[in-house]
Amino acid sequence: METEVQSNFTYMGRTFTGLGINESSAAFSDCNSDRSGEFPTTSSQSRRLLIACASDNYNSDELIQQLVSDLESNSIDVQKQAAMEIRLLAKNKPENRLKIARAGAIKPLISLISSTDLQVQEYGVTAVLNLSLCDENKELIAESGAIKPLVRALKIGNSTAKENSACALLRLSQIEENKIAIGRSDAIPPLVNLLETGNFRGKKDASTALFCLCTVKENKIRAVQAGVMKPLVELMADFSSNMVDKSAFVMSVLISMAEARTAVVDEGGIPVLVEIVEVGSQRQKEIAVAILLQLCEDSVSYRTMVAREGAIPPLVALSQSGTNRAKQKAETLIGLLRQPRSGNAAATTPARGSDVSF
Repeated sequence: METEVQSNFTYMGRTFTGLGINESSAAFSDCNSDRSGEFPTTSSQSRRLLIACASDNYNSDELIQQLVSDLESNSIDVQKQAAMEIRLLAKNKPENRLKIARAGAIKPLISLISSTDLQVQEYGVTAVLNLSLCDENKELIAESGAIKPLVRALKIGNSTAKENSACALLRLSQIEENKIAIGRSDAIPPLVNLLETGNFRGKKDASTALFCLCTVKENKIRAVQAGVMKPLVELMADFSSNMVDKSAFVMSVLISMAEARTAVVDEGGIPVLVEIVEVGSQRQKEIAVAILLQLCEDSVSYRTMVAREGAIPPLVALSQSGTNRAKQKAETLIGLLRQPRSGNAAATTPARGSDVSF
């Protein structure tokens, strides 16, 4: 007898119920601090800092005050060194994150994010990211004016600055009111661009940020208008991308909008979704069938397209061997696809249980 483990989980303030797959919450992971390999360690100051961070009895308060003072130096080299060391302190010692914020580092770091020196900008972005990993700092960072400079770095920064800006915006978006402010600061188009053109880390960070931001309707509209469906469909079609789950989850939060459904079809999403139902993992199949059901419930033409892609055999298989949730959605979708494809009644009758919820 098949035993299904219920997996109700909350991710970034959203509760997903009944996905029925043990690893459902693993589709996304919160942004971590920056990669240690990015730090230059050639200077004597950096070596001393690394030794100090490894010690349990160094005076972090004194060091932090000096570094915050150095952030406002007239020398760009001193500023750069201070920002680099603050990001390292915040990365390696979580307890330092609140200390650094309380010492007054946030506003001068935000000023560095607007620097024309790309390395200074990167260090400022990443220091702010590391400070945002302390929940108590997120509100202060947003109130101090970080959102617009982070969006600018997301647009014009180097690859690391873009990735870490996406992560920092994600962290700030975990405060509900910040989601609207971030969207209105024009963050969505560069996030879509990072999803399309970034490396794997950039794509992952962009998809996670979009997933969180697009719980707000106006951000859903912005994402669709920015062309998000094209990279989502492309990533879902490439099983080697390791982005199928993440992309499908982002699509699932958008698909309730008519504009999003049109965009999915226009970008060739139906064949991709049918293929996922056929050969994807259990979680991927469940997300794909839920999206297909939402596509088909109000559109006879989309039902015809789905049926012509050969969806019924894999849907029948899923209705027999999937999770309880997947079985229910597959059976409902099969019923829709087998309805007569003429007349208006079929096009306007809602499908029971067709919401894209997990």
